[in-house]
Amino acid sequence: MAPYESDRTAGAEGLPDEVDDVRAGRRKAARYVVPVAVVGVAAATIGLVPALADSGDPSLPKITAEQLIEKIAKSDVQQLSGTVKVSTDLGLPSLGGLESGMLSGATKGSGDSSADPQSKLMELASGTHTVRVAADGPDKAKVSVLENAAEYSIIHNGNDVWAYDSKSNEVYHSTAPAAEKGHEKAPKDVPTTPKELADEALKSVDDTTSVTVDGTAQVAGRDAYKLLIKPKQSGSTVGAITVAVDAKTGVPLKFTLVPTSGGAAVVDAGFTQVAFAKPAAATFDFTPPKGAKVTEGKDGKDTKDSKAPESAPSRGDLGKGLDGLKTIGKGWSTIAEFDTGGQGMPSGSSSEGGDVSGFLNSLGDHVKGKFGSGTVFSTRLVNALITDDGKVYAGAVTKDALVKAANAAH
Repeated sequence: MAPYESDRTAGAEGLPDEVDDVRAGRRKAARYVVPVAVVGVAAATIGLVPALADSGDPSLPKITAEQLIEKIAKSDVQQLSGTVKVSTDLGLPSLGGLESGMLSGATKGSGDSSADPQSKLMELASGTHTVRVAADGPDKAKVSVLENAAEYSIIHNGNDVWAYDSKSNEVYHSTAPAAEKGHEKAPKDVPTTPKELADEALKSVDDTTSVTVDGTAQVAGRDAYKLLIKPKQSGSTVGAITVAVDAKTGVPLKFTLVPTSGGAAVVDAGFTQVAFAKPAAATFDFTPPKGAKVTEGKDGKDTKDSKAPESAPSRGDLGKGLDGLKTIGKGWSTIAEFDTGGQGMPSGSSSEGGDVSGFLNSLGDHVKGKFGSGTVFSTRLVNALITDDGKVYAGAVTKDALVKAANAAH
């Protein structure tokens, strides 16, 4: 949850240029959190079905879906502060907390620092979290994840990006990417807000999706329109996405993704408090506390107390050994296919693999088809089929869709 990180938005005939340029003027956060990758796969394409918002509470002027998307695209709020509640329920099996450790360990960053965002932010992949955010223009931002008596913060101030884990008293430091075409890119290790989630869902526009305005609501004390996004294609595990858009500023205030299976939302991220005023300058000040371990990122500058990190594998290295990663289908039914090189599920016949095989098999469903046999591992949104000969098919689609894709490939 690797995330899709394209910065281009595919335009559509009849839509304003601002929609095509929705990414250009935005300071984007990173998409290392699992839910964001899910959105990138599931909500790859969106089409428009005109509808009017003429009901609900509060009472707001009528607006079409196209006009509401244009409002989001034109929004250029540079200053804000607030509190976001993020809840994620992928339906992962309970392993006594082991799953969180595995997710974090899978993305350990430079020097294995607990403050490295690449590993720390994976903890947002499950459960409910409180996040405080603040921004003042393109080069000042702060995001803090509050957990019991501890706090994890990422501060972007000018050329410096600091991450601090109060629980371990560790600091991670790097420098912000260089400016590009007059716009400085934000650091790629900041938790996602409703705005980034909404932008991800609105990357492309075509006829695979129905987009309507589904009434109004109040979020964090502000009047908002509700943009409803639903797939037209069969086989997707995504039931619907709802984005509450601030009626005055056009800023997405709440993002909710519900699966076709029903029940609680898979992703529910929304402001509980928000203000569009300039935060105090001190909000973005940071000095490593005395005694803190400071780890420098590969783009950072050496400091007196820094410990040079060992070279960590790049994200590109994680794809080595995968034979020809490609996609099957389009839109909501897109399936990623790759070959692990014959490394399928561990065989239960060997003394070494027996226990591992039994454990993994208990988490999945055995399936058979023209491709042979394999195991489907499922969450409430993303499913993956691993065949016995090492092929992998994954996406925000049903088990039957994966089996059908595997059969078609053989």
